[in-house]
Amino acid sequence: MLDTIRARLTAWYIAVLGTVLVTVSVLTYLLLARAIYARIDDGLHAAAHLAATSLGRDVAAGQDIGAAARSTTAALTSQDQMLAIYDGDGRLLAEQGRDEELTIALPPAGQLPHDRATLITVFESDGDDRHRLALRRTTAAPDGAAYVVVAGRSLDAADDELAFLRQILLYLVPGALIVAGLGGWALARQSLSPVMRMAGEARRMGVADLDGRLPVGHRRDELARLAETFNELLSRAGASLAQQRQFMAEASHELRTPVTTARTAAAVALQQPHRDEAEYRQALQIVEQQTTRLSRLVDDMFTLARADAGQYPLQVVPLYLDEVVADVVEAARVLASQRGVAVNCSAAGDAPFTGDEELIRRMLANLVDNALRHAPPASGVYVELTREPSGYHIRVSDDGPGIPPHEQARIFERFQRGASGHGGGAGLGLPLARWIARLHGGDVSLAAGPGPGATFAVTLPHTPEVVRSSAVHEGLDRLEASVTKPETWS
Repeated sequence: MLDTIRARLTAWYIAVLGTVLVTVSVLTYLLLARAIYARIDDGLHAAAHLAATSLGRDVAAGQDIGAAARSTTAALTSQDQMLAIYDGDGRLLAEQGRDEELTIALPPAGQLPHDRATLITVFESDGDDRHRLALRRTTAAPDGAAYVVVAGRSLDAADDELAFLRQILLYLVPGALIVAGLGGWALARQSLSPVMRMAGEARRMGVADLDGRLPVGHRRDELARLAETFNELLSRAGASLAQQRQFMAEASHELRTPVTTARTAAAVALQQPHRDEAEYRQALQIVEQQTTRLSRLVDDMFTLARADAGQYPLQVVPLYLDEVVADVVEAARVLASQRGVAVNCSAAGDAPFTGDEELIRRMLANLVDNALRHAPPASGVYVELTREPSGYHIRVSDDGPGIPPHEQARIFERFQRGASGHGGGAGLGLPLARWIARLHGGDVSLAAGPGPGATFAVTLPHTPEVVRSSAVHEGLDRLEASVTKPETWS
């Protein structure tokens, strides 16, 4: 029954309002009843005191007790108040205004206090009406005999007023709760109607359609902020989905090229029953080159996918950057010698560092390989490691044609290889290099070099933050904050 927010809000509203109304009604009734009965008691106290004073004054003036009692009762009796005077033995001397159904049974005069009245409540003989009585003992000169003054008042009018108030409250409180419940239900429905519209719009959206947005309107309340936040989430999810689709499309294209080339080379080699050894070796070389390229491309894509998911396992160890740079340069010289390119290395002293050695090697290898692919024959590639107060600086330069200014803004986007598109790269080397550098608290950027070629500058702190287990996520956060989409250039 209370399975909806609207029903729970209405029930809570009714419960709170009902508690408040019942509490206020009970307190109002009790306070009003106390005030009414207190006013009656005060009146009876005053009437008993006034009657005792008047009786004593009349007797002191020379009247006999009977005449004094009659004159006192006649003077002080009103339509709402009765008055009776008894002697010390309980015999009635005079009375006015007593109902016939009311019977007064006096206690012994000695049990009544002299200086104040005793208040009691009695019922009529038929048991319907109540009366409030004030009994006071007094003495009258010259004999000093004791007398009892009884002032009384019917409580019928006060009881009727309170009964009428109870009846009003019994009708008013439930009626107010009904009206408040209906109003609360309507108000909750109106307030939550934007949520229902949001739910309908969200239900109509699918994975293939994230361009829809929740209605916000001109409201500036919490629901509007919720809709705006959800729309921002949809925008981020749509951008992420579009990025994944683009990545898959471009990756499929990049994977298709080496596969097609290898298949074509194998098919051409198998078209004839017999070929000489040179032709077979040429075909196998093509297959080996393309499978190597395919393996590296798959490895790079797998690394980037795990990096995007923040699940790349780090192997943090102490190392020396100068030794890693020397190893990478030595391995690159084998390939560079085949192309007629000289690789020069300059490293100043020991460079202790803490990080993932495999990733650092991969970063440097990607940068050097990128320089080798764009360096023309008989040119050079230059690798320089320096230690500055701000951290380590590594510069990788080549004597190639450089990067045109209109392409420099996109060189760190994935599968971006420039207008020339030469060199055989898939466009994943630079994004990996920048991600690895940022993972270690540094960065990779395009720098101005002394020659016409391209120069990439790597900055690494002396003590990187990679030692923390959350460094993968921090590196990705910094990566996403600085670019619109994951970076790449090769």
